[in-house]
Amino acid sequence: MNAPDSITARFAPLHPRRIDLSLGRIERLLAELGSPHRRLPTTIHVAGTNGKGSTVAFMRAILEAAGLSVHVYTSPHLVRFNERFRLAGEIVDDARLGAALDECERVNAGQSISVFEITTAAAFLLFSRTPADFLLLEVGLGGRYDATNVIDAPAACVITPVSMDHPEFLGATVDKIAFEKAGILKAKVPVIVAEQTPEALRVIEREALRARAPLTLAERDFFIREEHGRLVFEDRYGLLDLPLPRLAGRHQYFNAANAIATLRALRPDLPTRAFERGLVGAEWPARLQRLRSGPLVTRAPPRAEIWLDGAHNEAGGRVLSEAMADFEEAAPRPLALVCGTLNTKDTAGFLSHFKGLAREAIAVPISGEHAARSAEEVAEIARSVGLTASAAASVGDALDELTRRTWEKPPRILIAGSLYLAGAVLEQNGDAPR
Repeated sequence: MNAPDSITARFAPLHPRRIDLSLGRIERLLAELGSPHRRLPTTIHVAGTNGKGSTVAFMRAILEAAGLSVHVYTSPHLVRFNERFRLAGEIVDDARLGAALDECERVNAGQSISVFEITTAAAFLLFSRTPADFLLLEVGLGGRYDATNVIDAPAACVITPVSMDHPEFLGATVDKIAFEKAGILKAKVPVIVAEQTPEALRVIEREALRARAPLTLAERDFFIREEHGRLVFEDRYGLLDLPLPRLAGRHQYFNAANAIATLRALRPDLPTRAFERGLVGAEWPARLQRLRSGPLVTRAPPRAEIWLDGAHNEAGGRVLSEAMADFEEAAPRPLALVCGTLNTKDTAGFLSHFKGLAREAIAVPISGEHAARSAEEVAEIARSVGLTASAAASVGDALDELTRRTWEKPPRILIAGSLYLAGAVLEQNGDAPR
């Protein structure tokens, strides 16, 4: 546990409920800190169910390619708590983050506060004290009552695809979840909306009208398509002929489009070269990340492809299976799935998309996570949706088991099911984000 991790562990007793969506506590603390959230750079606020982090990664890469400095706040982290905070492009060091968290703890003086709220307050302190051109601010959970939604006047809001996730906090239907996500909309602040299901879009359009927030919609106001190995983006400012994104998977075309549309709405003067360099330079670990070396890789079958992804809900499973199907079409290999999930997620919905695609699934536990399903439970769910499945004690053991199999050609191995599992894999393999 690094120093900031040990500090945040002290905050948990201040608010025993793990998640309790409210703005009152953080508004109080920020006022006592001198309202740092009112002294931030140009802010882009990003909500949605899937694709938030990738959209932020594309925006960051494009802005930095244009010579601009960028703060970033995302969650959760994969290996180190510090990953949540980038100050002008760099992950914050222990000393600066620890000092900000200490200051928040001292000013809070033992009053009720959640870990995410006090963490967000520390982020605003850091961002307000370090010069930058932009802040890319990702919602933690939901939107309406998320701690990040104390921002009064962002320059733009983004809503990535909305689907079922966290129903215990956001509601049991897509329209209820969309209502919570749309809670970030502000009067006269442009909102860029990714392609949505009809029920989600209906709610977002209604809430934008109520908030008087001008809408820019995918497939109405901006378009993306692949042509001859290039990515073509089109909006009211014209057409961009761009390289394919570095981030793997066809779904990243749409995340890139969201990022491009947002930045063009704010800065139509950004040069084409910045978009080109941003697409090929964007990095977002554990999102169809290929593992090419490391201690875990050495335990896999020789010449196997190993892919790591943090997808964990039904919609994420669908997108991930589509990416695996594209890989299969381009370069056929037998697919093996190594999967660990949390008991708060729709494991059956996630795994069902791999029926007929994965030759087998090996379920693994997620060590240290109180909400993790056992490997045996995940394996049983996998069998219930038609997959051939077994359980292993760890990812390394699963890779050992796959090495003992007989393959007609080196397999393609996908490790997925949870960002917490992905983070553990990166740590064990020596691939912590930088």
